[in-house]
Amino acid sequence: MEPGQLSMISLFTGAGGLDAGLDATGKFNVLAAAEWDSASCRTLEVNRDAGRFGTAATRIYEVDLSVMDPHELLSDLGLEPGELDVLVGGPPCQSFSTAGRRGTVQDPRGQLLWHFLRFVEVLRPKMFLVENVRGLLSAALRHRPIADRPDKGGAPLSADEQPGSVVRSWVADLLAMNGGEYRVDSFEVNAVNYGAPQLRERVLFIGNRMGRTVEFPAPTHGTSDQGLLPFKTLADALSGFAEEAPVMMDFSPRKKYFLSFVPEGGNWRAMPERVQQESMGRAFYAKGGRSGWWRRLSWDLPSPTITTLPNHSSTSMCHPSETRVLSVGECARVQEFPEGWVFVGSAAQQMKQVGNAVPARLGMVAGELIAAHLQAAATESSPVVELAGWTNTYLRSHVRTRSWWKNGQAVVRERSLAS
Repeated sequence: MEPGQLSMISLFTGAGGLDAGLDATGKFNVLAAAEWDSASCRTLEVNRDAGRFGTAATRIYEVDLSVMDPHELLSDLGLEPGELDVLVGGPPCQSFSTAGRRGTVQDPRGQLLWHFLRFVEVLRPKMFLVENVRGLLSAALRHRPIADRPDKGGAPLSADEQPGSVVRSWVADLLAMNGGEYRVDSFEVNAVNYGAPQLRERVLFIGNRMGRTVEFPAPTHGTSDQGLLPFKTLADALSGFAEEAPVMMDFSPRKKYFLSFVPEGGNWRAMPERVQQESMGRAFYAKGGRSGWWRRLSWDLPSPTITTLPNHSSTSMCHPSETRVLSVGECARVQEFPEGWVFVGSAAQQMKQVGNAVPARLGMVAGELIAAHLQAAATESSPVVELAGWTNTYLRSHVRTRSWWKNGQAVVRERSLAS
């Protein structure tokens, strides 16, 4: 541990995107990372051993955090409650995603959000950072099928069925814990607004037991009329990048045939109508939510959100100038993993690790903010004291950069990218 570094433990670490960002600030000593997925744990070990993550002493725990005893973790690391500077975690977020069917906390993965609180309660870190999908903020504790909702003739929603009841309940439990010593501030952010070459919305919760109100930095990148730095693009991310043996979950010959009709920056709308209908089936007649169908990326735009299934017709991540999927290595560059980061496992396992990761950029920005608060709290003779509570701040997280297809051309929104 370097002098002045802050101690940190990571839970639900995955392949380490968020943690790599925090680590890159040089201000944290990663004591341990805990993750249940074997391939992800091997990825963390390989990169730790190669000097790309943590130190040689960083412990990697392959463990189900829903059953891990936080007291044992403290004992194993030789820590006392309250000694740890920062606890970081990204509990699995599929239950709260607005893409697909929501399970909320009826899904066991949703309950992992509360298991993070078990560790906060026992470890008593000075600060903590939780990241999740932005859809968490509108998720309900109990999901009511659309067909049974009040506007369809069903009974009024109960308190547990109200949008946002997950977060309200989680925050209430946090604020009541350990005699009310914690407060938390949450932020709706988009990685592209801070210099990442990718559109990726997240919600970040930053809690502390020092009575401090935290304010996340304002966006640094945006449009020319906002007076900000220009968004980073896919070309910026992949400039100079080359691979000898790229790993990829490529498109089938049938999918490549359909994608051959799509120019750079276009999607299914670029196809002749007969090909649209043939390739999309019933989805052709759907309304909304189709922009990812047969999508070919643009060099001049940020990448869409990296997913775990880049070769699906409805979430296509086709290379701008070659009719193939983006490779694992290219997607990792977009996620801004450190140079040379190695992923372990099959192509599907590696793509899952990259697609589920948090952009390292958000880890760097959040890490600098957390370090500044901890350092200030340690030196202030009269620390800032606020009443315990919760604030939520929207930081222009919804960003659109394209109109897709108009008058036979793939269109970039004129006001969306700075020149």
